[in-house]
Order: sequence, then C-alpha cells, then structure tokens
Amino acid sequence: MTIGARVLKTGLAVALAIFVSELLRFPSPIIAAVAAIFTIQPSIYRSWKQMLDQLQANLIGAAIALAAVRLFGSTPIAVGLVCIVVILVNMRLKMESAIGLTLVTVVAVMEAHGEGWLFALERLAMVFSGMGSAFAVNVLLFPPRPRRQFTEQVHQAFDQLSLLLRTAISNEMKEQIHHEEKEKLHDMLRKLDERYRLFEEERAVTKLSKLNQARQLIVSKQMIKTLQKGADLLDVVEEHYFSAPGALEWAKEFDHQIEELTKYHEHILLKAEDKMKPGVSIVPDEQLGGGFEEQLVDYWSDEPEERKRLVFVGAALLEYGYHLRRLERLIEQVQQRTDLRVDK
Repeated sequence: MTIGARVLKTGLAVALAIFVSELLRFPSPIIAAVAAIFTIQPSIYRSWKQMLDQLQANLIGAAIALAAVRLFGSTPIAVGLVCIVVILVNMRLKMESAIGLTLVTVVAVMEAHGEGWLFALERLAMVFSGMGSAFAVNVLLFPPRPRRQFTEQVHQAFDQLSLLLRTAISNEMKEQIHHEEKEKLHDMLRKLDERYRLFEEERAVTKLSKLNQARQLIVSKQMIKTLQKGADLLDVVEEHYFSAPGALEWAKEFDHQIEELTKYHEHILLKAEDKMKPGVSIVPDEQLGGGFEEQLVDYWSDEPEERKRLVFVGAALLEYGYHLRRLERLIEQVQQRTDLRVDK
C-alpha cells in the first residue's frame, strides 16, 4: 500500500490547521481541522472552488443560525429544523459540497446561543483558518498536475489493454486471470475519466494557453475514446469470436491485425510525447485493414447469417483502427500548430 499525495497533504493540512488554531488561541482546534479535511481536493481549482463555497455557505449558515437562536432558541427541534433549512439553501445555491462543514458551524453557533455575534465570528475564523491551511498545503506542497498524471494513466491503461488484446485471439490467458486483468482495465478507464475531468477544470491564464489547453483536451478526449474502443474490441471478441464458425481459420489474420493495431497505438502515444523521429511512418501494414476488410466481406457474403459473428469482430477491430487514425491526425495537427507558433 502506497501513501498518495492527497493522503499526505490531508494530514499536513490538519496539522497546520491545529498549529494555526493554537497560534491564534482558539478554544478548540477541532472545527479548523474539520475545515481543512473538507477543503483538500485533488486539484487546485477544486480546492479554490471548495474554499469559496465553504466561505459563502458558512457565512449564510452562521447568519441563519444566529437569527434562529434569537427567534426560536436552541432547542433540539430548532437546531434540527435550522439544519434542514441550511441544507436546502445550500442545495438551492448548488453548494452541496459545503453542507457538511456548514452544519458543523450551525450546530456550534446554536449550541452556544448566549455568546452572540462574537462567538459566531470566532467560529467562522476557525473555519477560515482551516480552509486557508488546506489551500496553502495543496498549492505549495506537491501541487496536483492533472496533465502529467493523465498521461501516466493513459500509458498504464494502454499497457493493460495491449496485454489483453495480444492474448485475446490465442486465448492463452487463464480465464480467472483474464477476468481480473480486464477488471483492472475497466477500473483504469474509470479513473482516466475522472482524471480527464480534473484536467478539464484547469484554468488557463493567457489566451494562448487557453487555446493550447483546448487542443490538448481534444487530444486527451480522443485518447480515452481510443482506449475504450480497444476495450470494446475485447468484449466483442469474447462474445462473438469463439462462437463463430470458421474462427480457427481466421485466427492468424485476426491476431496479426490486432498486433498491428496495438503496435500502432503504442507508436501514436510515443508520437504524442514527441519521442518519434520526424518523418517516421507508423501506419501499420495494409493501411489498417484494407485487404483484410475485403477478405472478410467476401467470406461473409457466401453465408451471411452463419458468418456474421466474425464480421462483428472485424467491425470492432476496424472501428478501433479508425479511432487510432483519428487520434494520430489530431496529434499531428496540434504539433504542427505548436511548431508554427515556435517559428513565429
């Protein structure tokens, strides 16, 4: 088990929040520590947004709590009703992520109803100190780098996909192991989607960087889609290939096509990182299935109903190839525009 950066930063943020609370002589560091825990997020943008939401929500919650104490007192029923109102207000303002900490503030304010505004301000100061501590830790220590992390996860997902595709037709892997490895792949793809959303949330400062980020997002989205099409090919092979009449006589050809496509996919990822020599052709044999496609259509046309399963596999394979070609073109366009900008 490894300790991730977010786990480490959460602990450091709590420690810093407690230290600041003691420095400012707050009666208890608990609220500041809780605020720090809620504010740590996987990206700087989310951390900043969370801090702003918490700030607004806690101000509103404290105001509602003080007004409720004056009007209805601090009976258990009153506290419960105020919590319901605060939850509804936060949901209305689309600040659901701030509900937990806001309720802590509401209960703390209503619990000490005799203290008045000074107590409320002190509690808010505790919350803000915790949020500030967490934001400082998130920005200054191991700041999240969604783009680099996204690239690393793309390579990990491709390695997993390549392993499964290369053994799909030959069926060499044990069923249990294959199932486990496939689950790992799907888990990687889910995490990749999450990482893409973090990458998408990054805010560029200049117009040029915004344009560059938009291009990178398009390429990144296509990277995910291409990996997904590779995973879809795996599913189609499992569902149709082994039940298809004549599968054995096509095994070598399908195996060759998959081998070519996975190698092509690998070269595209290297090209995306500018690791390929200029002018090197990475398009696989037969232009991604030109001759293969004709052979498969001829084979299918003789007995369409019986041989359609192999056509399904071939269609999934060709779709994977199509998205690979599209990914390569997008990468080339981005790199060409980057080169033109450098020349200028």
